[in-house]
Amino acid sequence: MVYSITYRRPVHINSSRSSFNGDEKPGSIGDSIGSGSTTVAAGIPDALSFDRVISGGTCPVRVALQFPGLPRVVKPSSQYCPQDLEHPCTTRDFMNYLIYIERSAENLQFFLWYRDYCQRFSQLSASERALSAEWTIEKAEADAYAASPAAGNKKMSPEAAEIFKGTDFAQTKTTISEFNPAPNPFHTPPQTPDDRSGVVPSESGWGNDASTLQGSRKTNFVEKANVAYEAADVRVQPFTIQPFREEITRIIATYISEDGTRQLNLASKERAALLRALAFTTHPSAFRNVLRTIEFSLRHQAHPNFIRWSICNGNRPRVIFARGLGIGGILAGIITALLITLSGASRGWRAISALGFMIGIATLIAAWKGMCVVLHGMHHRHLRPWELFADEDDSSSVYELKKGSFDSLGSTNSYEDEPWVAKYDKRNVIRKVFDREVWIQEPALRQIQDTIFLQSILGAILGTAIFMAIFIPVPKGNML
Repeated sequence: MVYSITYRRPVHINSSRSSFNGDEKPGSIGDSIGSGSTTVAAGIPDALSFDRVISGGTCPVRVALQFPGLPRVVKPSSQYCPQDLEHPCTTRDFMNYLIYIERSAENLQFFLWYRDYCQRFSQLSASERALSAEWTIEKAEADAYAASPAAGNKKMSPEAAEIFKGTDFAQTKTTISEFNPAPNPFHTPPQTPDDRSGVVPSESGWGNDASTLQGSRKTNFVEKANVAYEAADVRVQPFTIQPFREEITRIIATYISEDGTRQLNLASKERAALLRALAFTTHPSAFRNVLRTIEFSLRHQAHPNFIRWSICNGNRPRVIFARGLGIGGILAGIITALLITLSGASRGWRAISALGFMIGIATLIAAWKGMCVVLHGMHHRHLRPWELFADEDDSSSVYELKKGSFDSLGSTNSYEDEPWVAKYDKRNVIRKVFDREVWIQEPALRQIQDTIFLQSILGAILGTAIFMAIFIPVPKGNML
């Protein structure tokens, strides 16, 4: 079964913040993920929609999720696919694509954290939820007006400020650091790192002061958050009694702060508005406006590009090699047709050149869309470079993401120091062209590839007919 002959794979969309402004953004993350009623992008079937990929509807994913304050959750082995690598459209593959190809995995990492955070917040008792009021649109507008220069000028004119300068009535700017309480005399110092220093940061747990990680890596998240608050001109101290306040502090230091390890691409106004909201409450609604931008980027830019990339069944050297074969087949057909035309052979013999035209044109059309017809004939795809060098003795290493990609509060997404990078660079071109392969089981993806293959065959038939219409009417030359 194939899709329409007029099917076109998703076009590549460049990242542009200007495209994130408009009324087509989803109203909230709950509206889009919960309802599943969002419009599917052109060239993406429902089976590979953003909601299906994120919710694990394409295939169970072998990942271990870790969130602060919760035990590490691992799916039972009975829920795993027998060959996870054969399903190249899972959440894990989406994350790999964003890390290694687009280098913008922080959006998906923050998105997944927020989904989990909303669920955990809703499970709190009513008394705990009451400590963090919802951040409404009215509050956001009032906060934006209060932070505007016009509102600040209305508080005190320059003449009045000059009169009251040096008195108790002077208008002063108070930073968040001035609200920091005195050191706690009953504070227990952080524990000395032990043999768990190699554990992923989020698996190590919280430090006793909520700002220091146990293990070899120690970062003062509170200090980073305070710097971010000061940069946003936040003049109030966040309420530490609110639920998940320590986790929000780490989120600010990781994703919101300008020097965060996974800094989100936010405008200065968006960042300042978010920090003012988070200083007031830890309610998930404080992230509403930022989540609209991030979700829109994931749905309408990252996800279509991911599906377009997944359709390609060969690596770049193999695709270039296939294009060369296609061009070579067309040239072979032209040369064959010319030789037979210039000879004394009858016109029927010129049909032999159709074989070269058919193979060459079909191969070239498919390769131009990122597919190798040989791999498609076996329903295979090349292993990705980061999948090639996984330890064969440890099957879990093939499926689990490197550097804690699903760890919402992990380290930077840089991969340049991973061992596979140097190993893959040392491989010669011939080995890259004939790299290891794996069978594709994802039905929707195979349907797309079947459709592209059928389009290439039809294009080859049309192209061959044109070439035959050119060469067959020419009288024989009797020159050879």
